Amino acid sequence: MEPVTQPAVDYDALLAKAMKSVTPAGDQKVSVAVLDVDSGESATYGSAAYDTASIVKVDILATLLLQAQDAGRQLTATQKAYATTMIENSDNNSATALWNMIGTADGLDTANKTFGLTGTKGGDGPLWGLTQTTAADQLTLLQQVFGDDSKLSSASKSYLQGLMGKIEADQQWGVSAAADGSQWRLKNGWLARSATGLWDVNSIGRVTAPDGHEYLIAVLSKGSTTQNKGITLIEAAAKAGVAAFAGSDSSTSASASATD
Repeated sequence: MEPVTQPAVDYDALLAKAMKSVTPAGDQKVSVAVLDVDSGESATYGSAAYDTASIVKVDILATLLLQAQDAGRQLTATQKAYATTMIENSDNNSATALWNMIGTADGLDTANKTFGLTGTKGGDGPLWGLTQTTAADQLTLLQQVFGDDSKLSSASKSYLQGLMGKIEADQQWGVSAAADGSQWRLKNGWLARSATGLWDVNSIGRVTAPDGHEYLIAVLSKGSTTQNKGITLIEAAAKAGVAAFAGSDSSTSASASATD
C-alpha cells in the first residue's frame, strides 16, 4: 500500500484566519511573525516595515556581543551595566551609549547581515528608535538569540536571554500575554511619533504557551491613539499567533478584540 502523504499545513493562512479576530481601530496597523520552536514551523502576517522603538535594544546588544566575540574579548563592566539597564529597564541613555559603541547604524546593519536580517535598517544618526524592521526580521533575530543555529555563542545567548527574563514589572506586557503564567522572555518598545501623536507599540520574545509549546513571537504595530490601545492590540495579536498553531478551535477564545 502506498504511504498516505499528509498535505502541508499553510500556517500563514492559519495565522491570517486567527488574526481576523483582532480588530485594529482607526489608523492602527499590526504585523505578526511566529515560530513554533518544537515543530520548527513558522508564519507571518504582514510584511510592512515599522519603527522598532525600544525592541531594537535586543539587536543593539546582540550586535555588541557579536563584535566582542569576533574580537575575542568579553564585555567590559561598563558595557554590562549599560546592557542590564537597557534591557531590564529600557533605559534610553544606556541604549545611546551602546549604540555609539557598536558604531551606530553601520555597526547594527553589518551585524544584521551576519544574523540574516534582510529588511532592517538602522536609524539615522542617534535615532536608534527609528530603526526600520519587519516582523519576519525580528523573528530571525529571535532565532539568533534563542535558537541553536546562531552566530552568537551559547554564553552570549544565555546572557541576553537572562536579561530578557528580568524585565521590570511595569513593562511585563506584550507577547507575555500568550504565555502560560510567567514563562516568558521579552523586550517591548513604545514610541509616540511627534508628527502625529500616534503610538508605535511593539513586543518580541519567547513564551511557553498553555499548550506546552515554546513560541518565538514578534508583534509590531503603529497608529494607536494611546500606548494602552497599542498594548491591547499587540497582546491580542500575540494570542492569535499562538492560537494559529495551537488549533483553529482555540483561536476564538485565545484572542481578543483590540478595540476593547
